[in-house]
Amino acid sequence: MSDQPAESPAPRRGRPGYDQETVLRRAIEVFNRQGYDGTSMGDLAKELGLTKSAIYHHVPSKEHLLSAALDEALDGLTTAVDSAAAAAPGTSAYARLRTVVQESVEILVQHLPAVTLLLRVHGNSEVELAALKRRRAIDEKLSALVQAAVDEGALRADIPPDLISRLLFGMVNSLVEWYRPGGPVDADVLAASIATLAFDGLALHQP
Repeated sequence: MSDQPAESPAPRRGRPGYDQETVLRRAIEVFNRQGYDGTSMGDLAKELGLTKSAIYHHVPSKEHLLSAALDEALDGLTTAVDSAAAAAPGTSAYARLRTVVQESVEILVQHLPAVTLLLRVHGNSEVELAALKRRRAIDEKLSALVQAAVDEGALRADIPPDLISRLLFGMVNSLVEWYRPGGPVDADVLAASIATLAFDGLALHQP
């Protein structure tokens, strides 16, 4: 038996290895930069340093990546709204609505690229239509929560509840246009500031 150490095998050459999370992150970056409709599987392969055929070893289709990205954004927002609906008995609608606004800001910051992509879909595919349907369901729950806050006398009643909801979450969604993680504004400060600005302007009195 030889005392010489076994030689290490030569490194294998071939396509780079990527896990699903890395592929998804890079795909979202390209979709946001070029637009989903303007991005091909060839573009994604180039971004990852793969051949056009090799990328199919990582993902089955462009639509699969879009669906995963939109679900990431929608799952977070759905959880925030559903958690507000399941708040402890006695929690006011006003308090639940304010919490949803703050948590929505936090979710947007944590999943900024995915939420940005969500806000840019136009319903040009079955995947996008399904995402828009989920967004409408979230919007309906938010409008109902606003109405409940109006009914309990915490919010002014001279502005339609659905308009209040659109204005509130339009302000939250506008963050995708300028907020950059790692910048001078801390995410927690941002969430609290938006809630303070919105609700101190809407409240009839301090609960």
